[in-house]
This record gives sequence, structure tokens and C-alpha cells, in this order.
Amino acid sequence: MKTAGHPEAMARRGLELTPFRGLRYDPDRVGSLAAVTSPPYDVVVRPDGLLHLESADPHNIVRLILPQAATPRARNAQAADTLRRWRAEGVLTADPEPGLYVYEQRDGGGLLQRGIIGTLLVTDPAERIVLPHEDVMPHVVADRAALMRATSANLEPLLLTYRGDDGASATAAVVERASGRPPLLSTTTEDGFWHRLWAVTDPDEVAAVRRELAGHQALIADGHHRWATYRTLRAEHGSPGPWDHGLVLLVDTARYPLRVRAIHRLLHGLPVADAVAALEGRFRVRRLGTALDGALEELAGAAAGGNAFLLAGDGAFHLVDRPDPALLERTVPADRPAAWRRLDATVLHATLLAHVWGVPDDSAAHVSYIHDTAATVEKAERDGGTAVLMHPVREEVVRDLARQGVTMPRKSTSFGPKPASGLVLRALDL
Repeated sequence: MKTAGHPEAMARRGLELTPFRGLRYDPDRVGSLAAVTSPPYDVVVRPDGLLHLESADPHNIVRLILPQAATPRARNAQAADTLRRWRAEGVLTADPEPGLYVYEQRDGGGLLQRGIIGTLLVTDPAERIVLPHEDVMPHVVADRAALMRATSANLEPLLLTYRGDDGASATAAVVERASGRPPLLSTTTEDGFWHRLWAVTDPDEVAAVRRELAGHQALIADGHHRWATYRTLRAEHGSPGPWDHGLVLLVDTARYPLRVRAIHRLLHGLPVADAVAALEGRFRVRRLGTALDGALEELAGAAAGGNAFLLAGDGAFHLVDRPDPALLERTVPADRPAAWRRLDATVLHATLLAHVWGVPDDSAAHVSYIHDTAATVEKAERDGGTAVLMHPVREEVVRDLARQGVTMPRKSTSFGPKPASGLVLRALDL
């Protein structure tokens, strides 16, 4: 039996992508499209990055995704009021008809990434259609859910990857045709990335994309907390309805491989001297006489042979490697695959944070997660804490664990390039 509104092709249970009316900035009402964009909310380094973005343009998207006020309730109310005002003033306008959006990112080094933005049916984890690879923090999900409830909007897409069909691909053909047309928007952001966006509204092209994606799973590359938020909000609201879907960018990594980078930790209240002293007899620690680039090279070399980390915050870099096998045996859970037990993030959280340093990892008061390496070091030196710099995990390890249903410790990886926030939004009342 077919469900109303779902074509026969959707009977093959997989990714169910739906067109939507995008909400976009009117370029005539803002300083520039580049000035109103932002990295995803969890990549903005506060407070420096937040202030920089707020001053770039009074309509920068950061005022919606990271509103500033005295209380959480006031922050969310402020974001909702700002969104309503910008729509009423024509700063943000809705496209005239529903469509999927082809999104392209390029940098000066030859990187090219293209994908499809649409609204994806939010599925239960047991259905194994959208695969997470990291745990989430409940307080972050609650925070994002409160913001989405207040604004009744998906303010930025999460990033999903899938492995496309070998040979001819209907989705790839649609993407290529769209990229040969004049774009809806084109802008270069201050990080050197060139962004272009096209609408795909032709019914046959939309149907071809939906039909092909219906046979695929997707891996969450960036946006675990937003996906968990989508699931929370779908459970709260009646179905069918707009909360059944969430805004996503889908990238075929068979054609456009993503880069995988590490997410670093900043441990508040733990001076480097204390962190190093606690490692004696448990890990090997060597003070490096190099700058950041050289220290990262040393980290990469050590990580090739086993678990390795860099500590910073006291004006130097300390390479930590060769953990005591007996310590790992006592502290790393044995009920997971060997690939999970060997992860640097597993050893960091299960062994170093929980047993060696005694640092709770469930609160921003104790641990911050920062994508930018230099910023992590600078904040540690300024605040008197310890920066723990990580080496990135290979994508195939992430995907293999996700297919086994095994999640990695939270904030284990950073896939990129990430979609810029502010290029296309989804208002649930459209």
C-alpha cells in the first residue's frame, strides 16, 4: 500500500529527499553575501569569532544560529524575533517554488565539492538509513531543539555523505547540468572558498534524484547534534508534518571525497604541568623544540605507530605516546570492536580524561571542542588550561564503524569542507 505523497520509487526504503522553498538573503538588502555567512554554529570560536562575524554585517546569520542574550530563553526569543523581522523587511525572501539545490564549494588549491541540498525524512536509528559515527551531548541537543522550536526553522544544513552508484548516476548528471547554468548566487568567503548555488525545480530531474537516493544509506559527516535534534522534534510533533523532515546537504564521496580533520580538546582548569606530571609511568612524554607545524608532523609520525597526542598551553609542545598496555587493558571497554578500542579519541576519553586526569567530559565547563588547531593552542595559553591536539582518523575507519552500528566518542572527527551557513535556510511555515 502506497502512502499519499510518496511515489512508488520510495517503496525502496532509503534516503527520502524532498524539495523545499529555500529562504535566502536578498543580495540587494545586505552588504554582501559573503558578509552574512558563517561557519556552522559549532565551528565558530567564541567569543573572538562571534564578534568578528557580528561586526561583518548587521544581518550575519550568526545572529540566528548563535543569538546572544542573558538567558537561553531570551537568546531563542531574540533569534525568533530577528528571523521574523528579516523576513518582514525582505532581507530574507522565499524562493517562488520548491526545489532541490545544487551547492558547490571550491578553494584555491584545486578542491571541488558538489552536493544536493534538500529536506530529508527523519528516520529512526534502528532503520539504519542515516548512520551516525559519534555520540552526542544531551545538553547540546536540548539547546539546538529549543532554538529550532523558537524559530520554527532549520537555519543551517547538516552534512551527509553517501557512496554513489558506479558508472552512470542520475544524481551526478543533474548536478553537472545545474553547474553549467548561471547560479542563483555566487560568493567568495574570507576563508578563500568560492560558493555557488543552483535550484533544481524540473519535476523529472527532482524525481530522478529522489529515485536514485532511495537506494542509499548516508553517513553523518557533520551535524550529529542537529540530526539528533531533528529526531527529538519529530517525536514531539504530529506526523505527517514539516517536522518530519530536516535540512541536509548530501555529498557523493565516490565523486567528491571529503577531507577528514581532527577536533581538538581544551581542558579548562588543568595546567599543562599537572597534566604532564600525571602521565609519568603511564605514557611516554617528550617536550618538542619545534613550532606548531613541526609538532604536528611529529604527532603524525607517532600516530602511525599507535595512540599519540600533543599537549600545549605552556609555550611548548609535549608529544604523548606509547601508553602502558596494562593501563589500556584496565580502562578501555572491551565490548567494542578492536578498531574502536584503538581510536585516539577512545583512549583520550576512557583512559586519559576518566582515569589519569579525572576530567569530566560531559560539560563545557571542563572540556571545549575546537576545530582550529592554532586557536586551541592560543586559548590554552591565554586561559592556563591544556590543549590536547589530535591526529585525524581515516574516513574508511569512520564508515566501517558506523556500518557496524558502533559510535565513536563525541567530536572525534571533522569532515569538510562544511557548508557555509546563511546561503539557504528552511522556514517550516513555507
